[in-house]
Amino acid sequence: MSFLNKVFGRALASWEETKEELNVIVGIPVLGLDAIASTGYGPEAALTVLMPLGAEGLRYLPGILLAVLIQLIALFLSYRQTAEAYPNGGGAYIVAKENLGPRFALPAAVALLVDYLLNVAVAIAAGVGSIVSVFPMLHPFVLPLCLFVLFSLMILNLRGIRESGLMFVLPVGLFLLCMTIVFGWGLVQLWQSGGHPIPQMKLPPLPASQGAVSAAILLGGFANGCTAMTGVEAVSNGVPLFREPKVKNAHRTLTAIVVILACFLAGIAILCPAFQIGAMNERDPGYQSILSQLVQAVAGRGAFYSVTLTAIFVVLTYSAQTSFTDFPRVCRLLAEDNYLPAAFANRGRRLVYSHGIVFLTIASAFLLIAFQGITDLLIPLFAIGALGAFLFSQVGMVKHWHRMRGKRFRLKLFFNLSGAVFTSVALVVILIAKFREGAWITLLAIPILWSVLLRIRHHSDRITKEVGSGSERELSLDTRSLKKPVVVVPIGAWDRVAEKAMRFALLLSDEVHGVHIHLENEDPSRLREIWKETVETPAILDGSRGLPKLHVIPSPYRLVYEPLLDFVERIKRESPDRFVAVVIPRLVEPHWYQSILHNQYGRGLLARLFQKRDDRTIIIDLPWYFETDETRDTPLDKKPKGGNREKALRSPMLAKKDAPPSPTVRIRR
Repeated sequence: MSFLNKVFGRALASWEETKEELNVIVGIPVLGLDAIASTGYGPEAALTVLMPLGAEGLRYLPGILLAVLIQLIALFLSYRQTAEAYPNGGGAYIVAKENLGPRFALPAAVALLVDYLLNVAVAIAAGVGSIVSVFPMLHPFVLPLCLFVLFSLMILNLRGIRESGLMFVLPVGLFLLCMTIVFGWGLVQLWQSGGHPIPQMKLPPLPASQGAVSAAILLGGFANGCTAMTGVEAVSNGVPLFREPKVKNAHRTLTAIVVILACFLAGIAILCPAFQIGAMNERDPGYQSILSQLVQAVAGRGAFYSVTLTAIFVVLTYSAQTSFTDFPRVCRLLAEDNYLPAAFANRGRRLVYSHGIVFLTIASAFLLIAFQGITDLLIPLFAIGALGAFLFSQVGMVKHWHRMRGKRFRLKLFFNLSGAVFTSVALVVILIAKFREGAWITLLAIPILWSVLLRIRHHSDRITKEVGSGSERELSLDTRSLKKPVVVVPIGAWDRVAEKAMRFALLLSDEVHGVHIHLENEDPSRLREIWKETVETPAILDGSRGLPKLHVIPSPYRLVYEPLLDFVERIKRESPDRFVAVVIPRLVEPHWYQSILHNQYGRGLLARLFQKRDDRTIIIDLPWYFETDETRDTPLDKKPKGGNREKALRSPMLAKKDAPPSPTVRIRR
């Protein structure tokens, strides 16, 4: 089994795509991890803003999370309509493009890309933060742990969507079971104690109040709490990933995700004030997440605590799975519209969009390194992209129902209109509350990325216009006045490499020029004699219509490229109505690392010819495969001359000291 098969699994054929489709059980971890895991950092982000208020700030947490729940319900009803209206994938980009036009579609896609990118960084940082709560000795290694998790996610997703989802079914199930027990037992303790439960273990004390409550603090808490809604759109984006009936399975998955998220947010809103649990500074030693404190308060710090925190760590850390599923799909849509390179639209060996996965990994790594894997530093950048994409999607759906009408269209229109209103309000609040704390970075990044994508599209349009790929039927093959090209073959020494190149050149044209650059300490007369004996004489005897000509060009300043390029220009002037083909032989070693020993001049010549950007110069890279005992199928001396025996090559003029031994003569450099 090859290394690639061991790491990524065997390659899948296109017809095996149905095996990768999702059911509801697998769809929850694949498309719902982001939303479910946001309970681990959304409420904590809200409590972080309330920290200056001390214990008094906990009174406002239920109201903040209630506002978040109302926003969540509006989005849930809205995205159910989106999944139904766009069963082939109703991401913000598609909805905006079909209903609002390309002018609004591209910023919607950019907002979505930024959201997915930031979600990866925030999710991984929050997950690592949860495990640091259990093992404080890991605090100095936060960033290496974040990068390890990131690259393991990349490997998992390159193995395929379904396989990556199956990997998380058990951890997600364990997380849901443990947290249900925590919230259920916590509510029982709250009821039995008359609203004043006693924690099973002593919790970190709340900081003293440093001021009075203000609108800015409450708005900031709501803005941070809105990060708990990210990921809700993932199901509507990924409807095509489900088994038939796709829309029903998508609706069931979305409903399950939202119900779980709503119950968990409600549980945190009730139990954190009851047990007096507040947020801590993540950069301080001894940091504990609010979920860690909540589990300690309800069940103590025994085996159940370890199991629950392990499940929280896995779910939080790998909640970036949602972004790894949807980010490449958005890139695919953009690539199909020429906003990204075409490679982003091609599926890899496991039927996933590999280029998008790798790009997301690299970009997220830079983001984690820049912010040192600290969740508090990343949160202010978060949610703007998500809510921006939500807004474009909801406004697009409002226009969709207004145009399509149909059965119960007024109710559907109301749901999407409500989602648009709530989303716009939340977006304005976040922009105001978080602008100075880092939201300006996101606001700056979105137009920059938008501009880059537009430039890529304009470049693609120019190429399409230039080459005429959009008007294939208008491009008829012009066979008038076709002439064979003039062929130029650089010759460093007469050897098997040069002999193969000359034979190939004679197949192309009757006018072939061998060019030898004469450097110092050389005697070119010997090469001329050998040329006449081994090239010209056999060509005359074979009745060739044109004899290959040898040109020895002196180079007193030891220049290699310039004399050859000048010769090509001269040939072009002498034959203005013909192509000039330059055949560059190249030695190909059995192992990639051996290539550094050869072909330096060949690569340089290739680059210089490309820099000329001349339509009449045709460049042919001719390989000559060097054989060893490992690669040789039959003894070299038993192979027919002119056959596979000549499998090797190095650039002719490149044939300096590293050339293979010549069968007849070698010009020493």
